[in-house]
Amino acid sequence: MFRTPHTLFRALAILEAISWTLLIAGLIIRATTDWPLAVTVGGGIHGFVFLSFGATVILVALNNRWRVAPTVVALVSAVVPYATIPVELWLQRSGRLAGDWRLGATDDPRDRTWYDRLMRWFLRRPWVLGALIALAVVALFVILLIVGPPGGRH
Repeated sequence: MFRTPHTLFRALAILEAISWTLLIAGLIIRATTDWPLAVTVGGGIHGFVFLSFGATVILVALNNRWRVAPTVVALVSAVVPYATIPVELWLQRSGRLAGDWRLGATDDPRDRTWYDRLMRWFLRRPWVLGALIALAVVALFVILLIVGPPGGRH
């Protein structure tokens, strides 16, 4: 399904843009009808996709060996409505989304680091990696639900 880092990144960038639409629609519905559940649903979906996009950015950045600047730009793009789409296009055109998952070691000395070996181990077991990322996203999502929304509850 997500055979390359680019396909995974693109899917999450699009989902993040869609989740912004749901959040904005929920805000409009709440403002016009005083129905707060719309924001709760739209905001919850957006929050979960936001965290998933962040995890995807980190995974792809590590796999494709991005420097700090493009990684930060990609992460921050999720904060600006719909910015994940142009950032995905920029990353694609600049070659930062090119290539496959790094499943095996090469002659590159960076492949001998402990975190590269660990990443390759997980990439060769995508179901374990997916479950671990999903568990981390769900745990963080639940913690953030307990803490409450930015600005407090209304």
